[in-house]
Amino acid sequence: MAERTRLRMSAARSMLLGVLGLALTGSLAFAQTAAPALPAAEQTPAPKRAALSEGVAASVNDDIISTYDLRQRVLLILVLNGVQPTEQNLREVEREALRTLVDERLEMQEIRSIESKQKDVHLMPTAKELDEETNLWAGQYGVKKPQLIATLNAAGVQQKTLEDQLSVQMAWRSYIGGRFHGTVRIGDERVNQEQARLNAAATKAQYQVSEIMIDTSRAGGPEQALTGAKQLVEQIKKGAPFAAVARQFSALPTGANGGDAGWLTAGDIPPAIESVLAVMRPGQISDPVPVADGVYILQLRDKHAGAGATMVALKQAAIRVPEQATPEQIAAATAKLDTLKAEVKSCNDLEPDAAKLDGVVAGDLGETEISDLSPEFKSVVDGLKVGQVGGPVRTKAGIHLVALCGRHASGVKGVGRDEIESRLENEQLSMIARRYLRDLRNSATIESR
Repeated sequence: MAERTRLRMSAARSMLLGVLGLALTGSLAFAQTAAPALPAAEQTPAPKRAALSEGVAASVNDDIISTYDLRQRVLLILVLNGVQPTEQNLREVEREALRTLVDERLEMQEIRSIESKQKDVHLMPTAKELDEETNLWAGQYGVKKPQLIATLNAAGVQQKTLEDQLSVQMAWRSYIGGRFHGTVRIGDERVNQEQARLNAAATKAQYQVSEIMIDTSRAGGPEQALTGAKQLVEQIKKGAPFAAVARQFSALPTGANGGDAGWLTAGDIPPAIESVLAVMRPGQISDPVPVADGVYILQLRDKHAGAGATMVALKQAAIRVPEQATPEQIAAATAKLDTLKAEVKSCNDLEPDAAKLDGVVAGDLGETEISDLSPEFKSVVDGLKVGQVGGPVRTKAGIHLVALCGRHASGVKGVGRDEIESRLENEQLSMIARRYLRDLRNSATIESR
């Protein structure tokens, strides 16, 4: 069924916003002094809140989200992000909280359906797993779990509110990974292409960026998106952690990772964004940057001006053959290395395969600039792709096979194949999860009141 949405601003909702402001006034003052966001909780009790009759904030396939659920989630967002509540940002936080609660209800309904159909499948985390995840969350804010819980309680947030959110996230992550991980295939050619792209990009200016994007359509228009972005920039500059704000407010997939967009390369970045990054210094937060479909907030964490020299990581297998060796000795050694070369499938295979042959010594040559290689080695390496083995090649010391295990520009850390493959797999799984949730949302009956 198509999604049905009814939005009504009521007197009760206006009262709710006022109450949230009262509850947060004392509990968030510490955000200015804590590192990075959460301080030691105040020992004074949370301010008393006016009594509100609880009602229905939304229904998701007849599963109710109460006004209490919504109020708790709003408080949680504000505390975790260190955001000082205002009349304007409370409305945005409430919209974001309700959207997240709706998505979590859809995810939980799907998880329950799977568990009911497959009795041997258990997706919800155990108490121990949930405790470990809560500790990890607390560590992101530079505190221990007891301090995190005490801070939430001081602001009127129940521990169960955080644990419910974490439980759904963990179960959904487990479900998506378990169901779709086997269907994600990253071939060697795809990894090679990505590695080549990264190596080529290393010669250009690069920017390590975190990002937040306020979507124009979700914010209600360009002016509202710009206003919301300005408020977030103000809160970040006052001490709200960029990563925490990104997780709650960014419309981009990177929001789930605290806005971490990784290293961006000059020429591959939209001009409006690149022109801002080019004049920023590491550690700076940008002013809002309007684009066609929203408004960006950028954090420049680091940058490289680009590099020229090429670094290569090499391994070799060799047979010692003196300069005065006979043609027969040279031919025999060459034949043995040709046999080895045919067996080796990757850099990791070179040393164990060489150990099976008498008289062959293999080892890691480490990393060096390609221009520093001997002419014999350089002529071989120039024609290799990462993972390939070249030779045999004759030198004064003997006859060698050379394996190219990595290549990158100097001054820029090379990215290993395993890291590239893992990142590409995670990107595909993330895309699958977003599409899956979109389909659940489109087929659901959702009413916001």
